Amino acid sequence: MIQTLLVKGYFSTYCYLFIDEKTKHGFLIDAPSEADKLAELVREKGYTIEKILLTHGHFDHTAAANELSRTWQAPVLIHAAGKRYVKDTVWNLSAACGLHVVVDPVTYLRGDETITLAANPAVALQVLPTPGHTPDSVTYYSAADHAAFVGDTIFAGSFGSSGYYGGDLPALMHSIFERILVLPDDTVLYSGHSEPTTVYAEKSRISQAFPRK
Repeated sequence: MIQTLLVKGYFSTYCYLFIDEKTKHGFLIDAPSEADKLAELVREKGYTIEKILLTHGHFDHTAAANELSRTWQAPVLIHAAGKRYVKDTVWNLSAACGLHVVVDPVTYLRGDETITLAANPAVALQVLPTPGHTPDSVTYYSAADHAAFVGDTIFAGSFGSSGYYGGDLPALMHSIFERILVLPDDTVLYSGHSEPTTVYAEKSRISQAFPRK
């Protein structure tokens, strides 16, 4: 089960609960803000969050990670290329907004893992490196659920910026074309700043805007 949550901090950002209905265990994908609101929702639903999975290190996806990690005793996972983002408030953009967001402790991903639920190992998310928006950007993919949590790599009708620290436009385009748009057409794309879309819906639009030879 996937539950979409829009939380409002300095920016409004979507995060997602990926829950096994049988055990009520699951993951939180991104922890943008409003930690109290998210913790209360999880408590009311009777969920157990085993891990907090970050799609990348920008503060509007990580600012509530420390508090929620302590509340749930759940580790925070991010790609190893995010080591600077979790520590450097300039690179994670929080300093520019008058904030000081540092995430600690974190567990670093290689980018080729499959993250399984301890309570039900049949429930899993594959980690797909999708750099470009940031070098640590990843997509968490569930073939069984036809779902991909893409962070800020691609949105409904648009795609992420490569203009921030560490951004790389060619890498972003490669991630979109070679990692995301090659997923099955019925895959739902859950992003940080738009309503869900699908691979099918985005494939034609992006291919026309950026034709490949």
